[in-house]
Amino acid sequence: MTLGNNPLLTTEQSPIHPFPMNQVTLTDPYMVNALSKEILYLKSYDPDRLLAGFRENRGLPPKGEKYPGWENTEIRGHTLGHYLTATAQAYENTGSSGLLERLEYIIGELGECQLENGYLSAFPETLFDHVENKQPAWVPWYTMHKIIAGLVAVYRSTDNSAAYRIVSGLGEWVYRRVSAWSPEIQERVLSVEYGGMNDCLYDLYKITQDGHHLYAAHMFDELALFTPVREGRDILKGKHANTTIPKFLGALNRYLVLGEGERFYLEAAVQFWDMVVNHHSYITGGNSEWEHFGDPDILDGERSNFTAETCNTYNMLKLTKELFKLTGDIKYADFYENTFINAILSSQHPHTGMTMYFQPMATGYFKVYSSPFDHFWCCTGTGMESFTKLNDSLYFHRSNSIYVNQYVSSTLVSEAHRIELEQEANLPYKDTVIFNLRTLDSQATTLELRLRIPDWIAGTMNIHLNGNTVAFRTEGRYAVLENVWKDGDKLSIQFPMKPFYCTLPDAPNVVAFKYGPVVLSAALGKDDLTQSATGVAVSVPTKNMLVKDFITPSHGSISDWLDHFEEHFIRKNGDLVFVLRGTDEDGRLEFTPHYKQHEERYGIYWKLVETDSRELQEHIWHGKQDQTIREATIDSLPVGNDQYELEHGIQGENTTVAVWDGYTLRQAENNGWFSYRLKVLPEQDNYLSVTYFSGNNGKAIDIYVDGELLASDTLRTDKVRTFYNKRYLIPAERIKTATEVEIKFVIPGQMNGIFDQLRMMTSYSSNAELAELIFDAGSLSGAFTTDQTDYTLTVSAGTLAVRMHANLSHKNALVYVNDILIEDTLPRTVFLSNPITNVQISVTAEDLEVVKKYKITIIKPA
Repeated sequence: MTLGNNPLLTTEQSPIHPFPMNQVTLTDPYMVNALSKEILYLKSYDPDRLLAGFRENRGLPPKGEKYPGWENTEIRGHTLGHYLTATAQAYENTGSSGLLERLEYIIGELGECQLENGYLSAFPETLFDHVENKQPAWVPWYTMHKIIAGLVAVYRSTDNSAAYRIVSGLGEWVYRRVSAWSPEIQERVLSVEYGGMNDCLYDLYKITQDGHHLYAAHMFDELALFTPVREGRDILKGKHANTTIPKFLGALNRYLVLGEGERFYLEAAVQFWDMVVNHHSYITGGNSEWEHFGDPDILDGERSNFTAETCNTYNMLKLTKELFKLTGDIKYADFYENTFINAILSSQHPHTGMTMYFQPMATGYFKVYSSPFDHFWCCTGTGMESFTKLNDSLYFHRSNSIYVNQYVSSTLVSEAHRIELEQEANLPYKDTVIFNLRTLDSQATTLELRLRIPDWIAGTMNIHLNGNTVAFRTEGRYAVLENVWKDGDKLSIQFPMKPFYCTLPDAPNVVAFKYGPVVLSAALGKDDLTQSATGVAVSVPTKNMLVKDFITPSHGSISDWLDHFEEHFIRKNGDLVFVLRGTDEDGRLEFTPHYKQHEERYGIYWKLVETDSRELQEHIWHGKQDQTIREATIDSLPVGNDQYELEHGIQGENTTVAVWDGYTLRQAENNGWFSYRLKVLPEQDNYLSVTYFSGNNGKAIDIYVDGELLASDTLRTDKVRTFYNKRYLIPAERIKTATEVEIKFVIPGQMNGIFDQLRMMTSYSSNAELAELIFDAGSLSGAFTTDQTDYTLTVSAGTLAVRMHANLSHKNALVYVNDILIEDTLPRTVFLSNPITNVQISVTAEDLEVVKKYKITIIKPA
């Protein structure tokens, strides 16, 4: 049975099963350290501080102070949900009595905190009322998902009867709440971030078999999303990625619970996975920008310091594992390996054990990690979970077959198959993997081994058993070995590897590099690793400098360079370090495994451009404009995003969030309103930058600053079906000494709203001066000054070229030499083929209005 190009499970097949984590022991040093760091982190938590909000909500005296950051906001309690899941997994892995005691203590405390109606949370039920009544609230259903999932995980790992009673009662509370929804309220709730409520409730139903829990789960199944995706229509643009992925986990779970009669949900999940992986994902396996999906196949245009939220990769791997179990399709195993290494392992600092929120795909940024007890991001929570199940999904089994999906040093003990596999692997540093086999009763055992042939292999897999070449059949890109295995057998597998490049669908000249399974990145130094904040205490990297992010082939075209890639991307001295040949970056950039890149700025993606080409000039222009907007921004938020709106003090009445043409908007009507608090610079002009849609032409919007009318606007643009920005001046006399103001939007008539990014900005600079003009040869007619614009440079006879530096007074200005936009941080070579060469330099200020021109006449005597 097939769906499009997706081979699916037939009803006659039995599913593939993962081995329990307590049967798989990691021995890879890097992963052993990662797991150890995570368990130490879990043990360093004070359970009473995690429980403080729950006791407060029950009216019980606290035993500890609430943790700060997200744990002292409306989302408080989500960390405890993650903590329960992670600690249950760690207990399953280690059998640690200390971890079990922690779980038992927390479950006992939660039992005391549960209300008589079954409700259990660290915040009051009124937040759920806010969601239903069109009032701002920060994702209460998302947090409820984490709590229920954590309780289910504890029960599954420990058989704790109290955990079962608590989560059953909580599920009943959910059932009663959702049973009272009208279709309009259900639609309203499903329009906000609710995590994987369907997923966790289907998991709950699996252990309780309570029809109420099944009904409640189905109330969170979003058919308006599932149906078009199942039909192959990519409608993901503008959708919050970390709530959309769990929705499809829930869809798949419904199929797992109810079987072939619900095949619609399986098909939706399969199509969704293909959309995300093939049209929305970067080389690391990560996806999204500012936590949202963009247009399909538009990835280069979305690269920034807000790309690839780590929670998304965590959830995509959960979906990937389940789809592999159902279908056995090796594409899921390939994606799992790539994303596990290059996004998950990459997200933890090996010295501190702390994990990342965003994973920047724009060149020149750096990794930023959480702190142990200050932030409590969503990705802190999924980080706990990811690094307590590193041994998950390495090995699977079906009947008398064992699938080896990942090549990681580890030991599998399978009582059912009467065999122990000891794997020794260090890919890609070594190309050979060894399996030492031991039969548990010292008797020969008949077993089929299925060894994944990776999608990155550069040749033929070579297999030896006890030193002798082994023939194998290939089935579904698995090397299948059917054998009677003896105690002490030794299997050796050699994987040919070579470097290769990958491009982006919207930018065929933007490349990233891999070697075997690992993504490579180039370290770019430790200068000014200043962090900034966004959302609710989310730390992000800054780039307060211009970082060169393109590569120019020295000779020939880009296609020539790529056609001879193996000659141009060279391994250095046998180390896992690669350097470039035939480019302007030879000898400077060194590429190493990205998952071990933790301390410096880096570049994964690089734009290949030819000298003075239109593509290079466009790249420079867009880079300058992005830098200009970034540096002029005092404060900003993505409208409609709960976390960022909460951080900016969202208030409102009769207001909702929607998505139009892929952009999120905050809207209201009939004198409905919404407001934010934005930072400003005191005693100077500030500019409010608002994004509108041309389809709202003729509609009214009133904007107030601290209660006083700033503008009463009727929207109008000549642009057709497009989004556009409008800047409103807030004069210094309105700001006075304030450092923050309330911006209120009132919609007096028809439904109207604001889109995308709301910014408070400074004015743009009108500085179009050169700071200095330097030549490496010849004599300039007088020292350079900003007042003089005409110069003569006299060089000696026989001079073929001079190198020129045109250094700017303001770094975000644009420099044109003879009408060609140049990269002003690099020297410019001027070739002298005639006795007199004229050079025209034009500087355009960052406001794109003020222009200043310079003329240099270069004289070369005959």
